[in-house]
Amino acid sequence: MTLDIGFLGYRFMGKAHANALARLPMFFPDAPATNRDVLIGRNESAVSDAADRFGFDRVATDWRDVIDEVDVFYNLGPNHVHAEPTIAALESDIHVLCEKPLAPDIETAREMRDTARASDAIAATGFNYRYVPAIQLAKRLVDAGELGEIYRVKGRCLQDWLADPTLPWNWRCDADASGTGVVGDVGSHTIDLVRWIVGDIDRLSGSLVTQVTERTDPDGDGNRPVTTDDEYSALIEFENGAEGVLEGSRIATGRKADNAIEIYGSEGALKFSLRRLNELQVKGPEDRGYQQILVTDDDDPYMDRWWPAGHIIGWEHTFVHENYEFLSAVADRRRHRPDFEDGVAVQRVVEAIRESDDRGEWVQV
Repeated sequence: MTLDIGFLGYRFMGKAHANALARLPMFFPDAPATNRDVLIGRNESAVSDAADRFGFDRVATDWRDVIDEVDVFYNLGPNHVHAEPTIAALESDIHVLCEKPLAPDIETAREMRDTARASDAIAATGFNYRYVPAIQLAKRLVDAGELGEIYRVKGRCLQDWLADPTLPWNWRCDADASGTGVVGDVGSHTIDLVRWIVGDIDRLSGSLVTQVTERTDPDGDGNRPVTTDDEYSALIEFENGAEGVLEGSRIATGRKADNAIEIYGSEGALKFSLRRLNELQVKGPEDRGYQQILVTDDDDPYMDRWWPAGHIIGWEHTFVHENYEFLSAVADRRRHRPDFEDGVAVQRVVEAIRESDDRGEWVQV
């Protein structure tokens, strides 16, 4: 069976997922066959150009016209357009992969989750960093007890793409479109990783900051207010007793997608940074310091599908792995994780950070 695929969105995430679908038959021949059927976007000229480059058969400017004509729907649009088309697809039992964060607010995210529960379709949230082979290995080590009792966790995602205050306003600066700023945009990735590897967060103390409070209107009409955070930080306590620190920024000068996690336990520790995506730093109980593991061997997660040992892969490969797992779950009619339950769990933490910032005190998640 060939799955007909529809994408809503053709920019950053559209390109990443289209590339992944094109790579699957070559490197994951056991993946379900797919047909890139329809690409959806408001600007017909721009979406037509993208469809030609991405290998889609046709285009549409309104998702309502085609939502019932595909087997799998990818919602890759801005946060404020996640809910309505996703809910419509699930109500028609069409499988969905929705990019993170699931929705601009927790109430809408719960509505999407409840619709997924009532649907016969598979619903996935797009946390692609779970599919970095080194992160998969880190998860295996923690699950196997190699680090002992987990004491402390540090997670960060630091960027500088809006560090320059003269850069123009965009939709991520608008609370009505995005719901949150950095805490939802990149913080959701960090929160998902620490939840997945270490466990659920019990309580936290959070802080949000908007350093650049207005930016020039891209249409040339003066300035527009920035109504989302551009930095966040949080002290966290896990249900299992571990503690940690999370932080994120889009104005951290000199940082380029510095997505990193550190985990410290009674018997060992590990460190990962996206800047060295193929490496995991691990300290065992007998090691005096960290040992660098190059995660490229055939017995490392996913690496038997790629190149001989020592030949590294890149960020775009996480989407190949993600699509392989999601589409395989669709074909096999089995539960896929991360699903909308995970999306809501992450959004609860995001909301708790915002609530803590408002109240100036620790809050329960």
